[in-house]
Amino acid sequence: MTAVDLDIDLAAEREHLATSRAALARMRERAEALFATGDQVAGDAYAAETLGRTLARRVAELADDPTTPLFFGRLDFGPATGDDGAGAGHRDHAGRRYHVGRRHVTDERGEPLVLDWRAPVSRSFYRASARDPQGVAVRRRFGFSNGVLTSFEDERLDRGEELGTASRILTAEIERPRVGPMRDIVATIQPEQDELVRADLGDSICVQGAPGTGKTAVGLHRAAYLLYLHRERLRRAGVLIVGPNRAFLSYIAAVLPALGEVEVEQATVEDLVGRVPVRAVDDPSVAAVKHDARMAEVLRRAVDAHIGEPTEPIMVSDGSYRWRIGLDPLHRVVEETRRERLPYATGRERVRARVVALLQRQAEARRAESPGDAWLRRMGRCAPVAAFLDAVWPALTPEGLVHRLLTDADLLAGAAEGLLTADEQALLRGGPAPAPAGGTGDAPRPARRPAATGTRLGRTPKATRWTAADAVLIDEAAGLVERPTGFGHVVVDEAQDLSPMQCRAIARRSEHGSITLLGDLAQGTAPWAAADWRESLRHLGKPDAVVVPLTVGFRVPAAVVAFANRLLPALAVDVPPAESLRRDGAFDVRTVDDLTAATVAEARAALAFDGSVAVIAADGSVDGLRAALAAGGVETATVDDPAAAARVTVVPATLVKGLEYDHVIVVEPAAIVAAEPRGLHRLYVVLTRAVSRLTVLHTAPLPAPLR
Repeated sequence: MTAVDLDIDLAAEREHLATSRAALARMRERAEALFATGDQVAGDAYAAETLGRTLARRVAELADDPTTPLFFGRLDFGPATGDDGAGAGHRDHAGRRYHVGRRHVTDERGEPLVLDWRAPVSRSFYRASARDPQGVAVRRRFGFSNGVLTSFEDERLDRGEELGTASRILTAEIERPRVGPMRDIVATIQPEQDELVRADLGDSICVQGAPGTGKTAVGLHRAAYLLYLHRERLRRAGVLIVGPNRAFLSYIAAVLPALGEVEVEQATVEDLVGRVPVRAVDDPSVAAVKHDARMAEVLRRAVDAHIGEPTEPIMVSDGSYRWRIGLDPLHRVVEETRRERLPYATGRERVRARVVALLQRQAEARRAESPGDAWLRRMGRCAPVAAFLDAVWPALTPEGLVHRLLTDADLLAGAAEGLLTADEQALLRGGPAPAPAGGTGDAPRPARRPAATGTRLGRTPKATRWTAADAVLIDEAAGLVERPTGFGHVVVDEAQDLSPMQCRAIARRSEHGSITLLGDLAQGTAPWAAADWRESLRHLGKPDAVVVPLTVGFRVPAAVVAFANRLLPALAVDVPPAESLRRDGAFDVRTVDDLTAATVAEARAALAFDGSVAVIAADGSVDGLRAALAAGGVETATVDDPAAAARVTVVPATLVKGLEYDHVIVVEPAAIVAAEPRGLHRLYVVLTRAVSRLTVLHTAPLPAPLR
């Protein structure tokens, strides 16, 4: 193709883009017009509200981002020859041409101008190859800048021509500087990623992804794909994205709206279990016990301990007759309900209903007719029935149950028998551990720790200053007392740091749905971090989920990956080392005399390049570095404000998980390691946040594995 032909072809593609944008604008205008008049065509207020929500969602889904082209690729299907191995589905598209983009766009006749990347035929854009062309003669990729098409390159798959990772446009898109929130990757999804993205709704999968392999993008794009394929079902059941912290959720928040999906709920685990305000912090040893899977059985036993046995018959008067229910039928009511293993509150109402049914049968036998609903309601609320319920199945609240468990030594001892040691029980109660047999033991700890370092147990649940670990216990109790609301699909990112009890909290919200579990065992920094995905999946209620490793990275330069991989032998996890296809980027480790001055100088130098800059340090050093950068004339942003205008962000090491920056400046690795028990794991996370350049500044010796 001559230069003139290339210019003509590019001009035609630009015209198609302009036509597609105009068509999308018309689609949005029609949706806005319907939204404006929807209340006039709805039959009633409820229908008007429902229609309004639907149309408002449609308007939001049709928003156009002028900085991003509506399509990034094109598929030209060859003629059907009958022996091309494409299969009947692809022969249906023989001779057709499709532009592939982020959403479906049609002209006024309803003909497609742009196909949604999730459409079945679009699969060939990601999966077709020279070995298996799937009926595709030419695959075209487009280069762009600020929403304007600038170039294209063709792969003649019918002639065995395939660029793969040698694609100039693909490489440029992967390496494009990052500023602000995370972007979608629809233009660069690789075949192994696409296979995970298009997994069936009923399949739960676990992605063990090394740094830079795109595991977060896979999870988000799978959510978008499932919403496209099962829209009505998932609109009713809901899709939930669970992230490690608010900074991470802010960072990824723009991805799904860019793909036209605006109704996905995002939350941290703390949000999910936030029934009580967290106003205290547990000692690590106490938190470890509370997060242990054994606590689930302790709580279950504590709930069961509240169920009693009838001790006397019930005598009930309705004003006309006195009814009596003997002990034997009352025992049967309680035992039958106990065996059904219902949520505790449901079981209490089931007992009430069965007692009233016994009264109803007596009334029917005497009166030869069934009493009315008002009589049944009155019997259910009468004092003898209420007293019976309070005796054999007393009302419970999740907060009340946990409060009593932590304050009632006898209840805790009975529920924890054979599960928790005496020392562990003492830790939960906040009192001194028992002295060893035959001795007086160490000096006892105070019966109540200060609120800043542990649960302060008040006389009532409301007066108690709860910790984050208490909130997880209360959520477990809520699952025993009430029937929780679940989601149709849950995506859990950075899952390696979930405790068994946190996994159970997520499991209750995905009991009847599927999950996409994303993480990297090498990046586990919590005291209870997972060592085996099978154990986490068991607590999540998905023991049969397939575990898929992603080891080839496209974002982090190879030199950076090789440096970080030096830490893997010291991390005691069984994961394959990460690999990277990136041979560009810059990597520098420097010993300096003045860390602060060197950091300011390096940040200034980094601003000469495009993209985002992160200064990552131990949490205790962050404020000082931010002040020094400000004094040096370098404007900075905070990690919880990804849309800030400042290009330099000062990030505490504990909050950087899941984030990416073009240039990362790591300040004093030894201090990061020393700040917490799993400091080497934290450092592995920190070192793998750079997608273009990494600078490591230190005065103290580097941790031994890096030397």
